[in-house]
Amino acid sequence: MANNAFGIDLGTNNIKIYSRNEDNIMVEKNMIAIENKNTLFAYGNSAFEMYEKAPGNIHISYPLSNGVIADIRNMETLIRYFISDLQKGNTKPADFLIAVPTDVTDVEKRAFYDLLKEANVKARKIMVVEKAVADGLGLDIDVKNSQGVLVVNVGYETTEISILSLGGIVLSRLIKAGGLKFDEAIKAAVRKEFSLIIGGKTAESVKIALKDLAGEGKGAVVYGRDIVTGLPMEREIPAKLVDDCLEEHFNTIIDNVKVILERTPPELAADIYRHGIYLTGGASQVNHLAEKLASGTGLKVNVSENPVTSVALGLSKIIKDENYKSVAYSIEGMSK
Repeated sequence: MANNAFGIDLGTNNIKIYSRNEDNIMVEKNMIAIENKNTLFAYGNSAFEMYEKAPGNIHISYPLSNGVIADIRNMETLIRYFISDLQKGNTKPADFLIAVPTDVTDVEKRAFYDLLKEANVKARKIMVVEKAVADGLGLDIDVKNSQGVLVVNVGYETTEISILSLGGIVLSRLIKAGGLKFDEAIKAAVRKEFSLIIGGKTAESVKIALKDLAGEGKGAVVYGRDIVTGLPMEREIPAKLVDDCLEEHFNTIIDNVKVILERTPPELAADIYRHGIYLTGGASQVNHLAEKLASGTGLKVNVSENPVTSVALGLSKIIKDENYKSVAYSIEGMSK
């Protein structure tokens, strides 16, 4: 690919863009704040700062929902601004590589291609790569050989479970369980146990801090609104309560991994038994998920060192290394 090339991983929560010129990955919140229905007020991390705090005339939203584009107009605006930021305001013609989920419809896949075509980013060439294949490359797996590899990517709204072999995807399953469901479970548990309403951001910070808190034997201090009095208050939440409320969602992921394993051809199953499961994605770092997955499946679990950026790292390899070019394809006619 040309020197001016970008690899884009559109996550529901975070957008990750690899720039060939800078040779680094930008990670920003995939959020947009619109004032009075038509004026861009903020985007990315600065829009997230305002989330759950903005007045009624400022609407803050995620343009992606369950891994697919729900609001193409706002997504085009975000892509245009992020690419402009990366090129320091001087948008030059560039090649684009974008990761798409496997287990979605052709129309939904096509939307990723159309997004770059219509976003006014001077796209010379647009190539598509299956998200799980990019994930495998980002995890330092040689996806082009014949070994079977099981990748579990736990994202914000979805978890993608895929089996890779020979540079392609043998089986894939996209389920609606991820970081957002974990946050909602924490909010519901705190409300039920302590009659306290907490926000999504607070629940997310408890989820992220859980590992450290459990190690120190401490609870999580949260601030919210008391249901009975209606007044703001502070409470310490025991780590065990949080662990227990996440159990159900962990089990959903484990059950779906088992379903995929049951449908796996025996030779690939033997490879997976030897290599174990590769766990990645932003929400994969939640305390005890890896241990639960290992005990639930009886397989070794390899946890990614760069769970948030593993797909973008894979895209950077495809852009830089001729050997991996064959895993990307054009979507113009919707065929590989």
